[in-house]
Amino acid sequence: MKVTVERAALLKSLGHVHRVVERRNTIPILSNVLLRAEAGELRLKATDLDLEVTEALGADVERTGATTAPAHVLYDIVRKLADGAQVSLETIGETGQMQIRSGRSRFNLQTLPQEDFPDIAAGDLPTSFSLPAQDLKKLIDKTQFAISTEETRYYLNGIYFHTIESEGRPVLRAVATDGHRLARVETAAPAGASGMPGVIVPRKAVAEIQKLLDGSDSDVTVELSPAKIRLTLGSVVLTSKLIDGTFPDYQRVIPTGNDKSLVVERDLFAQAVDRVSTISSERGRAVKLALADGRLTLTVTNPDSGSATEEIEVDYDASPLDVGFNARYLLDITGQLDGDTALFKLADPGSPTLVQDREGAAALYVLMPMRV
Repeated sequence: MKVTVERAALLKSLGHVHRVVERRNTIPILSNVLLRAEAGELRLKATDLDLEVTEALGADVERTGATTAPAHVLYDIVRKLADGAQVSLETIGETGQMQIRSGRSRFNLQTLPQEDFPDIAAGDLPTSFSLPAQDLKKLIDKTQFAISTEETRYYLNGIYFHTIESEGRPVLRAVATDGHRLARVETAAPAGASGMPGVIVPRKAVAEIQKLLDGSDSDVTVELSPAKIRLTLGSVVLTSKLIDGTFPDYQRVIPTGNDKSLVVERDLFAQAVDRVSTISSERGRAVKLALADGRLTLTVTNPDSGSATEEIEVDYDASPLDVGFNARYLLDITGQLDGDTALFKLADPGSPTLVQDREGAAALYVLMPMRV
């Protein structure tokens, strides 16, 4: 194999694929990236056996062939080369090494045979649809903070995507929950998505998809089966296994009878929560919300360091109510809202609370209260 590529293009592609590679691997080949030089292009592939990313970039191919090289080392080398440089990659027959040349720099890397590189066979992916990259990014951005990190409830360690009829129209819905809070965001279902199986996309795949979609204004093609998902965005293809489990019936935890409405200026509220929670020894401590006619008093009490209160004007005319929430969860949710105001729908101190930008917004959040 002998190929010459532009440094910026190679760095961008390596940036996409090398993140999949775990820093520590018991299987040596999984530390490597597969490089395959074909007619006019260089193909890169990396995998951790659950997730696989491939990308093709234009290249001047002098000799076709393939090899595998340490992913993180190769990325660091290319990152440190001069801007605008041309990079030559060549396998040296006798030693089995790969030589990297750019300007006056020379690197020789140990390689492993490309035949040993694993392939995630995607199999048949019967459901296929396309949607704007920014629509998919919005679904992920506004739900991923609620993904559970508790390994015992593995079926909560991802985002649940499914199609459903909502107010007479089909929507594609993303849901994530960790048992304390729930995020549900929807967008109009793209053509071809109806009848798709409900799938749970794992946390690591979600993070990689999020980075790939960043700044893209083109369409992304999604293909899936009950076991695998494949996304194609330009020259990048990401394939991932799905979580094999049943996502709980989240509709049951979304309250419908919450009759107390609180409307508050979003930024003013978030800043007040942030200020009073400084007193708590950890962000997880409860902040008490005391509601009375047009007034909200936030209180945090910490036996070790003292207490803090702050009062803000709000739109609230129901009966007085005292309720406690995890301060960090409140900030996470208000940080996802797009509007200038936040609408809280409350019932009583022990029941889940609904949070939205406004009535009927595409994003809906449920937050469990804490005892204060």
